[in-house]
Amino acid sequence: MASRGRILVVDDEANARAALSEILHEEGYTTETAADGFKALKKIEDFDPDVVLTDLKMPGLDGIGLVEKGKTASPAVVFVVMTAFGTIESAVEAVKQGAENYLTKPLDMKMLVLVTERAMEKARLQRENLRLRQILKERNALGHIIAQDPKTQEVLRLVEQVAPTRASVLVLGESGTGKELIAEAIHRGSNRLKAPFIRLNCAALVESLLESELFGHEKGSFTGAVGRREGRFKQADGGTLFLDEVSEIPLPTQVKLLRFLQERTFERVGGNETLKVDVRIIAASNRDLRRQVAEGRFREDLYYRLNVVSVEIPPLRSRRGDIPPLAAFFLRRYAEENGKRLDGFSEDALAALLAYPWPGNVRELENAIERAVVLATGDRIELSHLPTTVIPEQRRDEMPRVPGASIAELERFAILRTLEACGGSTSKAATVLGISARKIQYKMHEYRGGVPAAPPSGLTPDDKDEE
Repeated sequence: MASRGRILVVDDEANARAALSEILHEEGYTTETAADGFKALKKIEDFDPDVVLTDLKMPGLDGIGLVEKGKTASPAVVFVVMTAFGTIESAVEAVKQGAENYLTKPLDMKMLVLVTERAMEKARLQRENLRLRQILKERNALGHIIAQDPKTQEVLRLVEQVAPTRASVLVLGESGTGKELIAEAIHRGSNRLKAPFIRLNCAALVESLLESELFGHEKGSFTGAVGRREGRFKQADGGTLFLDEVSEIPLPTQVKLLRFLQERTFERVGGNETLKVDVRIIAASNRDLRRQVAEGRFREDLYYRLNVVSVEIPPLRSRRGDIPPLAAFFLRRYAEENGKRLDGFSEDALAALLAYPWPGNVRELENAIERAVVLATGDRIELSHLPTTVIPEQRRDEMPRVPGASIAELERFAILRTLEACGGSTSKAATVLGISARKIQYKMHEYRGGVPAAPPSGLTPDDKDEE
């Protein structure tokens, strides 16, 4: 007979809690007992009761304290307090602290059964509400994807439509556009979100290992197979298998993948047992699969099986509305990781980010921002902190070429750009460059075309480098 629920009985009188536990057990509940409030808190953690039936007056932590601490530790648990007739005011106080109801001693058995049933029903409702809130939280699969550009928002609308279905999905896009992020969002938006999301990069393995990774293998099926191994299909049972770079799967393995998509069955490498699993396939590629089909490198029937719904992610250069929020997101992440306080980007830096075509897409943008955060010395990202490739050509021409520039030209560029990044502060620039502030002042006088002043501290121009 299935249990009607779990009840924790808390009473400092051993006979009372034993008798009450036995009565509730006979009513079909699973019970545990605790002798005081502190022991009850540990029991709540271990036993995870639906209802706690606790005496009000106990040494140490009393019933009111238990209700207060217990509700904080486990919000779904329902508390019912027991008290003598003369202390009903305390029972009312316990209700104010979060108890569902109270019973007066000596207990009326009919009232005990009725109140317990109501408390158990309340507990079930609370647990279900918490479960649904958690599901809604987790199903907010797109909340962590930055999408301010209309093209990206259109992609997310399609993701929201396809996520709850069982359809196989083909995610297409250039390298670095976020195909795996979209695949994970589809999984998190489905009814499989509690089941595994298993990833496999098909380009990272040779044919023999790829087949074993997908389907598993039996002991002795090939050299080094010292035992049975479950493949990714078995690991993903009930959930989602994400096949990245699916275009790299060799033709013989494509046949086996096609069979799985048709029949939902497979055999381990070297085995005869036919296995059946419930797995949703999401595939991704940065190649033109239709061209590969035409060239005979990808099976047409497999292509159509995988491409029930296709989600095409536009490159970053065609959705520039996402660049500022993405850059700001990466700035916050890497500033926190590096213990820096950065307020944002200079106008020149932001303009450069928006103008650059980003052939490496979001991944390249992330790397560029991480580099800029590491190099930043002021309170914002300046143009000079960005990779050379991102800096516009007209500004890039100001930079000396290596090789081809003299030491003096390189020194001039380093000093001027560091001063710009440091907001004109010679002391900050000196710290960054590892030279003295007086040397920077001397050089700046020289760069302005003035007659070289006497070097600081009476040094000659050749001596000052030792400062």
